[in-house]
Amino acid sequence: MQKHGGASSEMSSALASLQDALGRRVSVDSQDTDAARADKSGHRSAGEPLCVVFAESTEDVATVLRIANSSQTPVVARGAGSGLAGGAIGSPGEIVLSLERMNRILEISTEDRWAIVEAGVINSSLNEAAQEHGLWFAPDPASRAWSTVGGNIATNAGGLLCVKYGVTREAVLDLTVVLASGEIIRVGHKTVKGVTGFDLAALFVGSEGTLGIITQATVALKPLDTSPVWTISGVTSETALAARAVTATITAGAKPALLELLDAKAADHISRYLARTDLPLGITHLIAQTDGPSAEQDAREIAEIWLGLGLAVDIGQDREDLIAFRRAMHPAMEAAGNVLIEDVAVPRSQLTAMFEAIRRIEEEFQVEIPTVAHAGDGNLHPNFIFPEEEAPGHIWAAADALFREAVALGGTLTGEHGVGLLKSRWLRDELGDEQWRLQREIKAVFDPMNILNPGKVFLPEGLAPPL
Repeated sequence: MQKHGGASSEMSSALASLQDALGRRVSVDSQDTDAARADKSGHRSAGEPLCVVFAESTEDVATVLRIANSSQTPVVARGAGSGLAGGAIGSPGEIVLSLERMNRILEISTEDRWAIVEAGVINSSLNEAAQEHGLWFAPDPASRAWSTVGGNIATNAGGLLCVKYGVTREAVLDLTVVLASGEIIRVGHKTVKGVTGFDLAALFVGSEGTLGIITQATVALKPLDTSPVWTISGVTSETALAARAVTATITAGAKPALLELLDAKAADHISRYLARTDLPLGITHLIAQTDGPSAEQDAREIAEIWLGLGLAVDIGQDREDLIAFRRAMHPAMEAAGNVLIEDVAVPRSQLTAMFEAIRRIEEEFQVEIPTVAHAGDGNLHPNFIFPEEEAPGHIWAAADALFREAVALGGTLTGEHGVGLLKSRWLRDELGDEQWRLQREIKAVFDPMNILNPGKVFLPEGLAPPL
């Protein structure tokens, strides 16, 4: 792959070409370029990008990439900036390509149960529109109120409902993608089945803007179910017991739509943030929801499992207050200080071991790591709280120990946030040399000039990310 960072005259030429071609859609306003230096990861680039281009169509994106390719100017695609791995951060000399204005819902089909949307459509906006047709969009990231469908696809976002309905990949039918050369292609199928050639749509899902820029998607929708939702709440003073209850629930064949675990540290922070003086401190919370025609029966079966293990259990319809409590985790962490929100996943049978490892790492590095988990998936979100503006060395040392522990337990560095900038230094350790090399070669096929999100996911050999 070629390096970039060419002479300032070349960058000026690229900027002039963009301005000539796209006019007002190209911004060099410091408010826009400064905002593009950061996302929700807490990381901030060393300086402002060359410009921010607010694309309004697939052809706009193609124009940007043709100019970028000819001038070898790097391009970083960006949606709502809600990423937690630094994947959409713009740095000096880079074009930030914003898709936020490409926010049209083009079609909703009740016959085929799909929606055709532009990449900048907000997740919750799609869901609201689908519900008017008796349908809904299953991917349910915590950022659904502001994250975009294109960003969900680019990171293969998950969320609270993955245990029953899967991650974003399961909802993607076909994609319109602009390649590094500016060529526009469509990959995937609008049909339920289709196995002609390699599944390039699946390859682009989770590729974090390194293979091409997703501008439009056909996504599967599900029919709304009007049956009451049932919620089961379990509490215990032992996180390990709650983790065992998760394993027992899955092993018994129970069918929760949602299965979340909040360790005592996380629950205490949320209680303080919400001023919930009615909740005792030091308690681990386990929350499940069931839906569909058998929701009540499924809920009672789960409650019996938890009671049998010794949890205190409450059961009832709806209880959106409990879900709101879980969704308050991120603002509660922001209120507590600066936070590094991490994202590891382990086999569900290793949840107890992973929570035990987190407690050991807290003691070893003298850090606080409140943790919530999409427990039904084995996906944990440990949160490292620190007073400094950026995560100091001992926080990254603790994160390093946590990542290595997750991989040693048969897990992965990231379940849904992506690699981005912040986890790129650990990628090769998980993949191994041969797979790491093969994946870099795939990247080179799609992006031979290495202009698409360079420095993210795949680092040049011997180079560490600027953390």
